[in-house]
Amino acid sequence: MYSNSTLVLPETFSQTAAEAIIWKSPSNIALVKYWGKFGQQLPQNPSISITLNNAHTITSLRYVKKQVASNDISLQFTFEGKKNKLFANKIQRFLASLTHIWPFLTQLDFTIDSKNSFPHSSGIASSASSMSALALCLCSLERKLFGTLQQQSDFLAKASYIARLGSGSASRSVYANLAVWGLSESLPNSSNYFAIPFDQKIHPFFNNYHDDILIVSRSEKKVSSRAGHALMNTNVYAATRYAQARNNLTNLLSVLQSGDAEKFIAIVETEALVLHALMMCSSPSFILMQPNTLTVIEKIRAYREATKVPICFTLDAGPNVHVLYPHEVASQAQAFIKSELLPLCEDNYYIPDMMGQGPLELGSF
Repeated sequence: MYSNSTLVLPETFSQTAAEAIIWKSPSNIALVKYWGKFGQQLPQNPSISITLNNAHTITSLRYVKKQVASNDISLQFTFEGKKNKLFANKIQRFLASLTHIWPFLTQLDFTIDSKNSFPHSSGIASSASSMSALALCLCSLERKLFGTLQQQSDFLAKASYIARLGSGSASRSVYANLAVWGLSESLPNSSNYFAIPFDQKIHPFFNNYHDDILIVSRSEKKVSSRAGHALMNTNVYAATRYAQARNNLTNLLSVLQSGDAEKFIAIVETEALVLHALMMCSSPSFILMQPNTLTVIEKIRAYREATKVPICFTLDAGPNVHVLYPHEVASQAQAFIKSELLPLCEDNYYIPDMMGQGPLELGSF
């Protein structure tokens, strides 16, 4: 889609002093889940997510002209200031896969550092924030070197497309508030290739929505998201699941405009539990929730029933719980979280978060 053999640096390009591009990009939490893919990182069903604010990745990309020409990707990579061979190899392969889009990648030496504001590989979408941050850096690099992508809509669409190639959910992180990824009859401009912002009029009830992330466990997941998606290829419930997700997305888009809290809660909690049910009935099967995950869920439901406070939960592909509630009940919800739920978290640790305004470029110099 974006292949471009003309994006090659001229022989006169002579930059030898390292310049840096820095982006902060958020994670996101899907309300309707994407689980199962086909082709090159294409979703079996559409999804919608809340863009977060505090759970983010900051990525700096420094570049200079190669001293010796080669067709290889030249990369030094650190994660939070330390060498990480596993991540470095992943980024190396990712950049190499993009040379048909950006041939100039083989003409530069790169130094990339990435750091998270939250524990990676623990059921929070670290790949969403990290790959979107990298994609934004690369699109900024193209714009700086070639003067392209001047329109913000074009810039973000390409960043979403590139981010998707690294991590499907990352395609949604380039947009503020709410984003939809995947072809849906309910949204004419939706696409499997990149996400779009859901910028239709949202009911005030969902403005500044909170998502407090309870870290039940900091441990790495038992199965990667990539492997989990692959298990859907043989899951006997896959076709039914994809139909359910498409229907839930259509209904949720309507709910976001009408402000129906009960329907919102019903859809979001069902989606969370179905995600984990799919993992439990796959082959091989995985149980990603932990005892405290279930206790948190039970406490949230009991509190909601007793107080009528519209608080609910969702889950990523891990044991940690995202507690969702509107800003108007923040004081009540936060008091409940601190008194009843934090003792169920590892080291009483949680990340208070809320709907965010999307990525931010921190520097280009």
